[in-house]
Amino acid sequence: MRLRAHRRTVVVWSSSGRLAHTRTRRVGRGRRLVRTGTALTILGLLRLARALRPRRGPLLAGTACTVAGLIMRDTAGASILLPGLMLLAFAPLYPAVPGQDQQRLARELSTYSTRAQRHDIEATLASYPDAVTGEMREILARTPCR
Repeated sequence: MRLRAHRRTVVVWSSSGRLAHTRTRRVGRGRRLVRTGTALTILGLLRLARALRPRRGPLLAGTACTVAGLIMRDTAGASILLPGLMLLAFAPLYPAVPGQDQQRLARELSTYSTRAQRHDIEATLASYPDAVTGEMREILARTPCR
């Protein structure tokens, strides 16, 4: 005996002689929720990856140690697993390496090398809040003046 194939619409003969179709339960809402949840998860992971990009070294080392510790599963594995988990936990706390934007900004700000130019740029930066220009001020403080 064979199982019947799944039917989406069932034809029912009514007493009036017409065909009546019965609809199956809608699954569109569930699919939409799954798709929305997947899209939000991917967007969140992309933001996390962008935030952790400058900290690749500790993340790679932590991942390698954690995987090796999980594979070994003995006393040596435990001694590798704990530092791996610590590296993964503290990787977001490590200072970021200057990226291309900061290097470009440092090159542009190094053109203000005389005292008069430095005074002009500092006066311009003083008119903005520290939260916006704090990075530029730090770079200016590190670059030498002629």
